[in-house]
Amino acid sequence: MIRCVMSDLGRVIIHFDNTIFFEKIASCSPYSKGEIAEMASTQSSYRRVFDKGEITPEEFYEQVTTKLKAKIDYENFYSLYNDVFSLNPPVLEILKKVKKNYKLILLSNTDVMRFGFIKKKFPEIMIFDEYVLSYEVGAMKPHLRIYEDALTKAGVEANECIFIDDIEVNIETAQKLGIDIIHMTPHTDLEAVLREKGLSF
Repeated sequence: MIRCVMSDLGRVIIHFDNTIFFEKIASCSPYSKGEIAEMASTQSSYRRVFDKGEITPEEFYEQVTTKLKAKIDYENFYSLYNDVFSLNPPVLEILKKVKKNYKLILLSNTDVMRFGFIKKKFPEIMIFDEYVLSYEVGAMKPHLRIYEDALTKAGVEANECIFIDDIEVNIETAQKLGIDIIHMTPHTDLEAVLREKGLSF
């Protein structure tokens, strides 16, 4: 019997587009939007260590602005870096209904600055019973540790959970632990899939 629904954040409950940041920061840098996007793709270690909470926001700012030779102060940098999100209202409404009968856990790879921004801009999404965030756990999906932390916080067994995520490797790891999964795509009818899996809400 399912007792808990775990959900990813980005491209599930909220949409995000990092090219918005690349385009805006390019105005402060000698590099083009395309060059910055390529750097972000090939040198993703900057984001990974920040998402795992291994460096401070100040250190992340210094590393990125130095790499991009960007002339921008700390406050304006994070104003550009954070503001890349938009709400996905239909999914949020489904999860609100699910919450009436099931424990709801947010399981997200994110950093302290972006999550702080999201909480302020979209307070309506703060409906979860527990928040399992990579920068607090010190591990990112698909590392087993973050799923195990989520199960502990949920207080349920793996086979009592469903996990929703848009990245295939993330759901594959959850599945290996015995968690039921939903691979979220732009074409997923989330409410129908949840009901097919036996959830009642």
